[in-house]
Amino acid sequence: MHQFRTRSAGRSRRRQVAVALLVAAGLAISPAASMAAPSVVAAYPNPGTVTGSTGVHDPEVAKTPSGGYLLAHTGNGITLKTSTDRTRWNDAGAAFPNGVPWAHAYTNNSNHVWAPDITYVNGRYYMYYSASTFGSNRSAIFLATSTTGAQGSWTNQGLVVESRTSDNWNAIDPNLVIDQSGRWYLSLGSFWSGLKMIRLDAATGKRSGTEFHSIAGRGGGAIEAPTIHYRGGYYYLFVSFDACCQGASSTYRVMVGRSTSVTGPYVDRAGTAMNSGGGTEILAGHGSIHGPGHQAVIADNDADAFFYHYYTDSGASRLGINLLGYDSAGWPYVY
Repeated sequence: MHQFRTRSAGRSRRRQVAVALLVAAGLAISPAASMAAPSVVAAYPNPGTVTGSTGVHDPEVAKTPSGGYLLAHTGNGITLKTSTDRTRWNDAGAAFPNGVPWAHAYTNNSNHVWAPDITYVNGRYYMYYSASTFGSNRSAIFLATSTTGAQGSWTNQGLVVESRTSDNWNAIDPNLVIDQSGRWYLSLGSFWSGLKMIRLDAATGKRSGTEFHSIAGRGGGAIEAPTIHYRGGYYYLFVSFDACCQGASSTYRVMVGRSTSVTGPYVDRAGTAMNSGGGTEILAGHGSIHGPGHQAVIADNDADAFFYHYYTDSGASRLGINLLGYDSAGWPYVY
């Protein structure tokens, strides 16, 4: 989920005008037209075709043992959707249809919880999710598990980590990453001093020790929603910059850096440290696609699949899906 935003939308509007001109000239590339890597990266692609129940916010997706897809996103009791083909999505209820009373101390008694992260490992789904109120860092991340992923099947495993108003970080937007040695980590964070990482116990999914890494920051500026994806010797850290949650005025955009170590340091394409505001942009608002962000990445059969939400001209939040390609230097791009 997301916190208050004060960034100017001027740069995003200028980019959207430029992209609109490129679209008119026929230079924009649609993944629905071709899944080949673009020969001219002149404009960001539109989302690929998605149908069915496509209203989402903060989507996260896991492959199921049967080869389908389970999507979780921000909502009352965490909203669930399923798909067999990554195109058509069906409503699947809520993870916690009876609410989340254990989180009420952080949500002002609301059952609306944020930004779930879902992973299928060791024969079960692990879901980390955030409890907070808008603009506050009195926040917590909880863990739930399920063997099926179905509505009402989730067991609350309790608190993983919390932040208080006296802290300079915010315990929301969790993302589980398991490194190449099998060690579990949780990245998290929004605004304040930036994005953090803690160790987890692989046996329980809960926090292990007091290890605490800073992995990205903008000096208090708008950065959140870390997602770490391993490929080809690198851990890629995808983050969202700028303004979410403002409908068609949102200026969210997706940035990336990489490291050979899961704990960093992460740097962008120009070599700028992500702890010093670095990040290489790979997707931003264009045309009628406003504020794409809160991204998730999974390795799928055809390519790395890239999920996010964006806003329509009417301000509705929708599911976006594209694929990721990697250039000759190993940097990702969206197509």
